[in-house]
Amino acid sequence: MSNRLFQGVIHQMKDAVGRTIGVIDDSGVVIACSDLMKIGETKQSIKEEINYISDLIIYGGYTYRPMSSAPGSEYIVFVEGEDALASQLSIVLAVSLSNIKSYHDDKYDKTSFIKNVLLDNILPGDIYIRSKELNFATDVSRVVYLLKFGSNTEISPYDIMQKLFPNANQDYVISTGEHDIVLVSEVKSDIENSDLEETATSIVNTLESEYYAKISIGIGSPVGNIKDISRSYREAQAALEVGHIFDSEKSVVSYANLGIGRLIYQLPTTLCEMFLNEVFQKGSIDSLDHETLSTIQSFFENNLNVSETSRKMFVHRNTLVYRLDKIKKITGLDLREFENAITFKVALMVKSYLASKPNRY
Repeated sequence: MSNRLFQGVIHQMKDAVGRTIGVIDDSGVVIACSDLMKIGETKQSIKEEINYISDLIIYGGYTYRPMSSAPGSEYIVFVEGEDALASQLSIVLAVSLSNIKSYHDDKYDKTSFIKNVLLDNILPGDIYIRSKELNFATDVSRVVYLLKFGSNTEISPYDIMQKLFPNANQDYVISTGEHDIVLVSEVKSDIENSDLEETATSIVNTLESEYYAKISIGIGSPVGNIKDISRSYREAQAALEVGHIFDSEKSVVSYANLGIGRLIYQLPTTLCEMFLNEVFQKGSIDSLDHETLSTIQSFFENNLNVSETSRKMFVHRNTLVYRLDKIKKITGLDLREFENAITFKVALMVKSYLASKPNRY
């Protein structure tokens, strides 16, 4: 594609420049030139010399210059002549072709396109036009995984994910921050959420065992149209945020399994505070010690079963009953009654939510 792009520009510039101009690729071969007979010639020695000095070279009646100022430029431009004008023309040619290539890559690169869709940087009406230009399937089922790496990761998160998901036609790895990576992956239309979580867990295990990377993953909902992947991305973001508030120990959080946490997360803090004040006497939750809160958590995890909870906690059944009675006395809620248990569970989640927003006043 670059060959045709460069040749088209050089063809338009040929008459205005009045000299032979062209481009050499990374292998030292002339890939575009105003003199068509020179296309295909090898100038390996020039390529090696440019790589060594990364600057202008005047040799054999031509002026050579790397297209980019960065070391190891992929392309070299050349202009006929060894005079000052040839040097100036080589600068103009290098800058022009470099900018055109950057624009072309941005316009036609699928990963860049996906990133713009994710971040809502493209108008909905332009999505299908750009998809057609890229031959990009718009009606394929895809899901968004948002990976948040720990700050102590030594290797580049982007490089890690590129190695794990090298299939650029089905999986798109996109960097959205220093420690944030988005994976847009093609999936079956009938895929189960458990399968998505299994994939995410596999990623976590691989990264922790092979790269010693601390990571958490949020999973959005599968979508069947390209325009909806931005929604899946927002859901993955919400999954990580809500998971951090209500279950910080989990490394994989799916939006589909957020449950009531998703609802609480969307409530105004003032409404949450009113709920706590109405349900409990002032300070009643705060007066519960760590042991009591652990008992409550275990009681919920064992489906309000007193016998099972006492067995799992290695305490006598009467001890557990005493603690539950104590909780009822302090809060006015008997956790052995289903409705009271629901109220208390929601209250604990609301309290965690408010604690995550210290600047709410």
